[in-house]
Amino acid sequence: QVQLVESGGGLVQAGGSLRLSCAASGRTFASLVMGWFRQAPGKEREFVARIRWSGSTIYYADSVKGRFTISRDNAKNTVYLQMNSLKSEDTAVYYCAAGVVGGTQSNEYDYWGQGTQVTVSS
Repeated sequence: QVQLVESGGGLVQAGGSLRLSCAASGRTFASLVMGWFRQAPGKEREFVARIRWSGSTIYYADSVKGRFTISRDNAKNTVYLQMNSLKSEDTAVYYCAAGVVGGTQSNEYDYWGQGTQVTVSS
């Protein structure tokens, strides 16, 4: 089992920045892919970014490329999502996920955090 706890969400003005954290515990993570997803009201959950614990194979959704950066700190078992130049359309609940397959689809992840709200005011 893997437990994931997100933090760092909040209210920010458009153009601002936030950094989300995802603290992982439980089984070893070396073989896992860590992903960030988001879900806005009335919309389906969508892929944002993913990274392997090894640090290789970083991938972003086109909508966040150049603005968001995913990274991990192996010593702290924590994955981060640095979000810059935030837009109102980035408003959503952001979820951290872990999975063996770990692609861009939510069903490729086995473990999920509880989510953290990000609200961008225009």
